[in-house]
Amino acid sequence: MIDLYARNVEDVWFGVAYDGEEVFATNFASDGRRVLQGLLHSLPFKASFEQVEKPSAFAEHVVAMLKDVYDGKEIAQIPSLSIQHLSQYTQKVLKAASFIPLGYVASYGSVAKAAGGSPRGVGRVMALNPFAPIVPCHRVVGSDFSLVGYGGGLSAKLEFLKRERRGYTSEREIQVGNKRLKVFPVEFALKKADKR
Repeated sequence: MIDLYARNVEDVWFGVAYDGEEVFATNFASDGRRVLQGLLHSLPFKASFEQVEKPSAFAEHVVAMLKDVYDGKEIAQIPSLSIQHLSQYTQKVLKAASFIPLGYVASYGSVAKAAGGSPRGVGRVMALNPFAPIVPCHRVVGSDFSLVGYGGGLSAKLEFLKRERRGYTSEREIQVGNKRLKVFPVEFALKKADKR
C-alpha cells in the first residue's frame, strides 16, 4: 500500500507518495489538492494507495528535504526512488538529470547526450517527472540557456534558479555512467532570462 502525505510548509504544499522508505512520487504546489493530484498521476498503474494524516518519520524527512530543495539548499542524499515501473529510457533521463548539481543547469541536448535519445524526448520525460523537485527538472534549460518547458510555470522555474545561484563562473563535465553531462553555472540562464 502506497501512502500519500501532503503538508503546507510556509505557504507551499509539499507531498510524497511512499511505501516504507521507498519514494514513488514527490510534488509541490500552491495548494494541497494540486499536490495530491500530481502524486496520484505519478503512481504506477493500478497501485493501491491511501492518504494518511499521520505520516511516518521517513515521510516527514522527505517533506523537509523537498522544502530544502525548494529553498535552494543542498541535500545530502536522495532517498530511494521507485523507478522500476518506468520505462528504461525514462529511468536513464531521470538518472542523468539527478546528476545536475546545485548551482548549475544543463541543456535538454546535454541530458540527451548523457542518457541517449533526443532533446525532445528528454523534454517529455522532464514534463512528467514524478520526483520534482528532488530530480531537478527545473535545472534543465534550452540550448541557449532560455527557460523553457516547466510544469509549474516559467516564473516558478526562474525563482528556483535564483535561489540556487552560487556564483560559479565556469562549466563542468559530470560523469554519468560511461557518458559525460556538460553543466553550466545557473547564472548563464539567469542572465538570459534578464534579457527577455
